[in-house]
Amino acid sequence: MAKYDVHEFATSDITVDEMYKLMIGSVVPRPIAWVSTRSKTGVLNLAPFSFFTVASRNPPTLLLSIGPGVGEREGTRKDTLVNIQDTGQYVINVVPASLVESMQRSSMNVTSEENEFELAGVHPQSGKRVIVPSVQESPIAFELTLDRIIEVGTDHLVLGKVEHVRVDADAYAGNSKIATERWQPLASLAGDYALITPSFTVGD
Repeated sequence: MAKYDVHEFATSDITVDEMYKLMIGSVVPRPIAWVSTRSKTGVLNLAPFSFFTVASRNPPTLLLSIGPGVGEREGTRKDTLVNIQDTGQYVINVVPASLVESMQRSSMNVTSEENEFELAGVHPQSGKRVIVPSVQESPIAFELTLDRIIEVGTDHLVLGKVEHVRVDADAYAGNSKIATERWQPLASLAGDYALITPSFTVGD
């Protein structure tokens, strides 16, 4: 039976922002990659991204999509991308519900010289295989080396090979399995966040 009460959108008829809203509201829930990097001068950067997934199991590879700067930094390259390009190393930290406010603070637009670990109120933990620290409070952290960066329109797909994984004892179920229910992973919706319960909003 045909559906008559529908809304249809041709990409050529709507704005980029309108299509973006349709996509992020439909491709849900999305895991959040809380990415820590280090600049060439040693400044620590920390920023969340929700365009994030597994790209390959062998070699173990994670995919991160980084868009252009927004607001007063409209059209610029984000510090995360610059730092990954410059050093070839980074860490993807998972975000439990307990760290949602810290994660939210790290999403603010600040200067490249500001240490976002301090802004977020979290502590750096030295990496085992990379020069970039993880978020000590995060229950799981993936240390990565850059494999390649692929430009897709205005965005950059960053493929990174996993070199080391840190899993807190409380989040580990044994036999290489993660006890997801113990650390309550945060998911991104269209501006809101969710667990395995109804979504909620942080801040304004």
